[in-house]
Amino acid sequence: MPTRPLEGKTALVTGGSRGVGAGIVARLAADGATVAFTYARSAARADAVAAAAVAAGGTAHPICADSMHEEDVATAVTQSVDRFGGLDILVNNAAVGFFAPITDLRMDQIDAMLTVNVRSAIVAIRESLPHLAEGGRIINIGSINADRTPFPDQSIYALTKGALASLTRGLARELAPRGITINNIQPGPIDTDANPADGPVAPAMLGVMATERYGTAAEIGAFVSYLAGPDADYITGSSLNIDGGFAA
Repeated sequence: MPTRPLEGKTALVTGGSRGVGAGIVARLAADGATVAFTYARSAARADAVAAAAVAAGGTAHPICADSMHEEDVATAVTQSVDRFGGLDILVNNAAVGFFAPITDLRMDQIDAMLTVNVRSAIVAIRESLPHLAEGGRIINIGSINADRTPFPDQSIYALTKGALASLTRGLARELAPRGITINNIQPGPIDTDANPADGPVAPAMLGVMATERYGTAAEIGAFVSYLAGPDADYITGSSLNIDGGFAA
């Protein structure tokens, strides 16, 4: 059996108990990383994700932490470092989305998107940097909506994902001297409970894509694992689309 590319590495994934996050946790663990991941509500679902990783020969540990709260995010980093003795990989995946005309969005919904999608990522990065050594990886999970919004009602969500792309570019300059890379993955439509491939918006999504299918959480997990691994050392500051041609 070939050596697993992330053997001996430790990772923290925010929002890892469902959908894309669960796919990321599964792949990082399968590729040898020891993975901590946060969840905000369902302990049962988080335990199932961890158990699946263990059953597949990996290691995953759930941490209850709500990305709406700065102290929860900071504590998740501390708990990960304390439990595993260090941190090599940070994946900022936690996100929320509310979709409506800007005049119909409540300010608490706008604040939630700004807090979870942008501010919590900044907090996680700031808290993680003292622990990341040369070869460290930061991977943000953005959205293709940062580059293309073909439908109405996505303005604030797209703004938050555009902010992640800008943050990634700026931090690449700061972190390169330390040997730390930072990249931003921009998924297109992914088959999850929140956005199922057979859901009511699927025909419209497929109508603007080059492929005729949604992506999978496993495909996002594989992309994250590659960026976290040794073969991606020369990639930093990039926003990388995995979108089935949504932006083509």
